[in-house]
Amino acid sequence: MMRVLTTLYYYRPHYSGLTVYTERLARALARRGHQVTVLTSRYDPSLPLCESQDGVEIRRLPVALRLSKGVVMPSVAYWGPHLARQHDIVHVHVPQLDAAPLAIWSRLLGKPVVMTYHSNLRLPSSLINWLASHASHLADSLTASAANVVVANTHDYAASTPTLRRHMGKLVVVPPPVDMPPIEPAELARLRERLRVRRGEQIIGMAARLASEKGAEILALAMPAVLARYPRARVVYVGQYLDVMGEEAYARRLAPLIAALGDRWTFLGTLSEAEKAAFFALCDVTVLPSLNSTESFGMVQVESMICGTPVVASDLPGVREPTLATGMGLRIPAGDAPRLAEAILSVLDHPGRYRKDSAQIARWFSSERAAEQYEEIFLSLLRQR
Repeated sequence: MMRVLTTLYYYRPHYSGLTVYTERLARALARRGHQVTVLTSRYDPSLPLCESQDGVEIRRLPVALRLSKGVVMPSVAYWGPHLARQHDIVHVHVPQLDAAPLAIWSRLLGKPVVMTYHSNLRLPSSLINWLASHASHLADSLTASAANVVVANTHDYAASTPTLRRHMGKLVVVPPPVDMPPIEPAELARLRERLRVRRGEQIIGMAARLASEKGAEILALAMPAVLARYPRARVVYVGQYLDVMGEEAYARRLAPLIAALGDRWTFLGTLSEAEKAAFFALCDVTVLPSLNSTESFGMVQVESMICGTPVVASDLPGVREPTLATGMGLRIPAGDAPRLAEAILSVLDHPGRYRKDSAQIARWFSSERAAEQYEEIFLSLLRQR
């Protein structure tokens, strides 16, 4: 049994790709018999300071103030080194300002450090965000320098990222953990009823927080061309879309584009895992029109593929990997609404062309496989020590 300390800004119930990744991995490691502690922020004061979920111990630290999408937790200066002493491995997830001092302290304490690099940080234009971005990039570089091993989702993304390119000698690629429950016919029927899906409608799905880097406006701009050929097509958008932290101005800018589509665009909000599996199965195609390097992979693509639904995604480093590796979809230039419309129409016109072995995709990206690869990294570091 290994004792693993995992650190990140936000953990569940906060919803983002980073938190989902970390939760899946923590649970899988706990199932394999390891002691996993998550050190994170108490971003919502109603959350308990300490609790246990699915065999994972969670310790949340009070938030003194917020800087854009980040948080400041003064007590991490004590709890970080204190918990590092009690664990065998320190696993930091970045971007996270606190990861740099914790990685350095952990190395001084003789603890191996693994850094998982999730994405680049880009914030809306302002002086505070400019300072926060530069501080974050510096912290990421310091963390990578201090870490024994740096993990990325793909070589493709690592080669495009300056912070990772400087540390290719200690880079290990681990595909992200993706699990989906079986598709329940009853859940699928409930979702059809909830959405009032009629025979002959084409469902175009998008699953993401309503955030500026996700490119929802590109899908909105592509829809008129799709509707010209498929008048009964509609978008169903899953994920947090109200009061998304730091995205209020973006939501206001997007609102007129969505309103112009009327009942051809539906927001569903956040779904349970069972509901999400039904959602992906209900869709004819899903899209991930991300705009920049804040998206490093897009696990929702694999979730969709596991449920049998092809994907159209931006041709960005890392983001293009799922469709390239599986053949279960198409890629379009980031920000190109006409090309997105063409790709959606191609999948709707020829759905069988993009259907692949979903079971094999599920095995390749499973949480158990990711946990096994991380376990090998951790054990190798402990043997070296």
